[in-house]
Amino acid sequence: MTEPGEFVPGRPGDPEYETATRVFNLAAPVHPAAAVTARSVDEVRAAVRHAAAAGLGVRMFTSGHGAGAARPMPEALLIRTELGGGVEVDPAGRVARVPAGTRAGELVAATAKHGLTSAHGSSANVGLVNYLLGGGLSGYGRFAGLAVNGVRAVELVTADGVARRVDAEHDPELFRALRGGGGGFGVVTAVEVALFPAGQLVGGATYWAGELAEAVLARWNAWTTDAPREVTTGLRLLNLPAVPGVPPALAGRTTVCVDGLVRAGSAGEARRLADDLLRPLYALGEPLADTWSVLTAEGVLGIHMDPPEPVPFLGEHHLLSTLDSQGEAELLRLLGAGSGSPFVGAGLRQLGGAFATAPEGAGVLGHLDAAFSFAASGVPDPSGPERLLARCAQLRTGLEPWRTGRTVPNFVEHFEQPQRHLDDDEVAAVDRVRLRVDPAGLFRGDIAPNATALV
Repeated sequence: MTEPGEFVPGRPGDPEYETATRVFNLAAPVHPAAAVTARSVDEVRAAVRHAAAAGLGVRMFTSGHGAGAARPMPEALLIRTELGGGVEVDPAGRVARVPAGTRAGELVAATAKHGLTSAHGSSANVGLVNYLLGGGLSGYGRFAGLAVNGVRAVELVTADGVARRVDAEHDPELFRALRGGGGGFGVVTAVEVALFPAGQLVGGATYWAGELAEAVLARWNAWTTDAPREVTTGLRLLNLPAVPGVPPALAGRTTVCVDGLVRAGSAGEARRLADDLLRPLYALGEPLADTWSVLTAEGVLGIHMDPPEPVPFLGEHHLLSTLDSQGEAELLRLLGAGSGSPFVGAGLRQLGGAFATAPEGAGVLGHLDAAFSFAASGVPDPSGPERLLARCAQLRTGLEPWRTGRTVPNFVEHFEQPQRHLDDDEVAAVDRVRLRVDPAGLFRGDIAPNATALV
């Protein structure tokens, strides 16, 4: 950006371009025709007007975690949203206004001061706007539901360069489409998100040697069938490298991990619910490591040990209807000890509970009709992604009997992966909104695959 009223985007080779195109996923660099970092609504408006006048499409992101799932953008202006102002918390109304560019850790820190939290994800450095509007699977999810259901208002700049605020009373059709519709409506500049009392929290992760994976998976899977809504858990098969931050006991071997979060009204109840989960698992064998403990709201972000710095990754994601004993065996054949799995992490996130119910007034994506979210992620070879993509295809084939055919938009890691989260009627409905707010198709390239019939 230069002087007010003058817009000059960065071009390849310019420092501004290099800054705006940085991605967290180093395996998915982006190469737009031009790029800019917008730090105010006026700068977003100027960028949108410039793109329209120059015949460029408009694309946008914040952290670049989801860069691998983005359509190629050779004829687009990329807007990196880093708007200032900070998180504004209304403790009495239990709502926070979050500017585009805010990371999850910033929101958690701001709300924890008031004893409140939100349905944030597992990583502190993920941009909140894309996480929220793309569905959002939270450690609080079986209690709170999809994170997108907590969005109370959206501020955006549409194709005509106008800054708008939409909610349930102001353009409810656009508000519904924005929440899970797959993008392509404008540049979101802020969201308002619902908060709830953090409650009493117990959470963490327990790791066992990979040889115990069959027994741990079977026992955990049986527990999930009637698990309380206060508990949200996951099971992962890990092949962690020997790098700083990875405990030596877990590095260079296959391990199985059960992680999760308990949110309850009292400390005693939280500990009891955690014990009901963990006691039968501890009986299977001595853990290699165990981090389950009483947590603060900010401590929840440490459960998954997500990488704090950019890394290359590529993987596969699907929703699973269930997982019977044959499904357990197939999962271990593909990913367990001795499988030769190239994935650093792969596993299941427990759904059900509030994930399964769309609240009144929900967006176009308000619930998930599935028992588990499956995801696997690895580091591509320096020579290219072909070997990892081939293993992704094997996962797709092997898990076919249990796949629902649906995905969660912000869990997809590569553009070519089969993906879908809306049915045909929902796609038609959100496309009607797109045609109304963006008739010339300025934002068409930003739409998730299979979320539109316009591309």
